[in-house]
Amino acid sequence: MREVTSLAAVIVVAAATLGVGVFGLRVSRTTSDFFVASRRVGPFLNASAIGGEYLSAASFLGVAGVVLLRGVDMLWYPIGWTAGYLLLLVFVAAPLRRSGAYTLPDFAEFRVESQAARQVASWLVCLIGALYLVPQFEGAGLTLSAVTGAPTWVGAVLVAFVVLANVVAGGMRSITLVQAFQYWIKLCALLVPALILWVVWHHDGSPTRNLHSSDWVEPLQGPHATYLTYSLILATFLGTMGLPHVVVRFYTNPDGRSARRTTLAVLAMLSLFYLLPTAYGAFGRIYASDLVASGRTDSVVLELPDRVFGGSGAPLLTALLGAGAFAAFLSTSSGLVVSISGVLSQDVLSRRFGSVTGFRIGGVLAAGGALLLAAGTRGLPVAHAVELAFAVAASTFCPLLLLGIWWRGLTARGAIVGMVGGGILSGAAVLAVMVGAHAGGWPGALLAQPALATVPVAFALMVGVSLADRARIPLHVGRAMVRLHLPEAVDVDRGTYEPIA
Repeated sequence: MREVTSLAAVIVVAAATLGVGVFGLRVSRTTSDFFVASRRVGPFLNASAIGGEYLSAASFLGVAGVVLLRGVDMLWYPIGWTAGYLLLLVFVAAPLRRSGAYTLPDFAEFRVESQAARQVASWLVCLIGALYLVPQFEGAGLTLSAVTGAPTWVGAVLVAFVVLANVVAGGMRSITLVQAFQYWIKLCALLVPALILWVVWHHDGSPTRNLHSSDWVEPLQGPHATYLTYSLILATFLGTMGLPHVVVRFYTNPDGRSARRTTLAVLAMLSLFYLLPTAYGAFGRIYASDLVASGRTDSVVLELPDRVFGGSGAPLLTALLGAGAFAAFLSTSSGLVVSISGVLSQDVLSRRFGSVTGFRIGGVLAAGGALLLAAGTRGLPVAHAVELAFAVAASTFCPLLLLGIWWRGLTARGAIVGMVGGGILSGAAVLAVMVGAHAGGWPGALLAQPALATVPVAFALMVGVSLADRARIPLHVGRAMVRLHLPEAVDVDRGTYEPIA
């Protein structure tokens, strides 16, 4: 009964996703539709779409799992992933939209006037996108296996197929509708069972067993805990603005004001959502603490209904949660594939195949490559896998965006050396973790949480090399800075101002 119900729910979500994508295909006709939805997405729709793609496997399953495992220390995951949008709102959202770029490599070329900087940014988009796609596919396999008993590879392949069908068909215009739809699916899928769990918990006398152990309720316990915590905070706070699939969303707003309003709406939506996985982690500590010993903490959201309810109601709630989890994998994977496809199309494939065909081929390459990578890295906790992608983003694109937007002294060489240096250092740590390397003491802490070391190095390299290379400040830097910081109504090229109607 449980397996059939859960499989039916997953199929319904996949079919609904394809249906919404088909509708999007009907209105996707131009290259601009494929890359940035013709820059006509309003704040509420765009915020829902950002919530859809940002709330990934790590948010839906991983947060509850790490809270179950380690308690209050892990609350920095949802706090950091939400607060990152506050920094993005204050420093990046509106100027980035005003730049007129389609992708992060576009911004790099626009700001430092360098094809080499564009190429480095392109490779980094593919790297970060692949690192973020891997836990989505792993989470899909875990979910389908937990609710139906299917082999883990089936879930990954199913997600890849549905994502490619939507991305190849309609590009950004189609994916925007799909992701907005999936945010509300995910929210409802977690909210309804959580409310029922709370009612049952209250009826049981509000038990608090297993919630009082010191290692779960006292923060900063264990070796190097202070460093690990602050490195996690830095990665999540600064990594958000460097995620390609997040940043590309701000190119779809009509103007900078809409970009700011979108970010405010995202902050509200994420704050509401992240209350729920945290609650599941606490309920898991009460009703399913044995998952810690068995190493299956990532499945706590899916296993709680059987543990708490039993009977005929549990399969329905498990099916609802499974459907929400699949919506998480589909929406985030869609955004990642779109961001990678856009870069591959513009910088590699468009000259031979054209923009739209190159975009579609790029999607196939992105999904296929991530599937192969996921097959070789099974067993890495979902939340930690996503956090590693944040560390790379914080060590590469975050310095480029902050310095590029707010410091006119950034040069092409500074940008390239900073991105390459930060990327190599953080990428080496990520690779070591993914292949299962282990180290004790400070080397182990640096590998597990590299951001607190690699982010300052990346900033220092960009600033230091740019200061040494100040004779090569981009020729049109003044015009670029005016474009980034003045309202869209100002025509930078003509020097005129026309009020927006």
